[in-house]
Amino acid sequence: MTPSAAEPSRRRRRGPELEAALLDAAWDELVEVGFAKLTMESVASRAGTGIAVLYRRWANKDQLVLAALEHYRNSHPVDVPDTGTLRGDLLAALTGMGEARAAFFAIAAATAFSGLLADTGLTPSQVRDRVLGDQPLSRVRTIYQRAHDRGEIDLERIPPAVLAMPFDLVRHDLLMDLEPLKPARIQSIIDELFLPLARIERHRRTT
Repeated sequence: MTPSAAEPSRRRRRGPELEAALLDAAWDELVEVGFAKLTMESVASRAGTGIAVLYRRWANKDQLVLAALEHYRNSHPVDVPDTGTLRGDLLAALTGMGEARAAFFAIAAATAFSGLLADTGLTPSQVRDRVLGDQPLSRVRTIYQRAHDRGEIDLERIPPAVLAMPFDLVRHDLLMDLEPLKPARIQSIIDELFLPLARIERHRRTT
C-alpha cells in the first residue's frame, strides 16, 4: 500500500458547511487581530482554503466581516426562558442577553470604530440593523405570548415599541459600556419602565 493510499482522504467542504467554516474563521481572526489587521488572505489561511473561495462569496473585507458578525450572532442565540411569570422571564432573558452578548457587542463596536462601512455600500443605520438584527424581539415573542395567555398583559393593546423597549435598552447599555448589565439596572428597566407601561395599556383595555 502506498503512503498516499494509507492517508485518510480529506473531506471536501461544500455549500453551507464551507460558508459557515469561512465565517467562523473570519470571526476568529476578527477577535484575535481586530478589523484593521484582518485581511482576506489571513482569513483564507485560517480556514485552510484559497483566497479565491472568499472572493466568490464576498467582494471585499468589509462585506466578509459584516457577514461574519451576522453569522456569529445568528449561530449563538440567547436562550428564551420559561419561569412561569412575565417578570421572571424578562429578568432571566435580559440577564442572559447581557451575559451572552457583551463580548459580541465589544467586538462589533471595535469593528465599527475601526472603519467598517467603507466598502459595504450601506448606511450606518443599515449596518447597525444587520449587525444587531431584530432577533431579540422576534425570539422572545413567546415570552409575551405566554404572559398574554396567563392574563398578565394584553398584547392587542401594547405598542410594539413598548415590547421592544427592554431589549433595546439592554442593547444600548451593551454598546455604551461593553459589559453585562448590573442586576439593579435590569430590575429598573423591568419594574420602573416596562411593567408600568404594560399595565397601563391593560387597564385601558378593561375600563
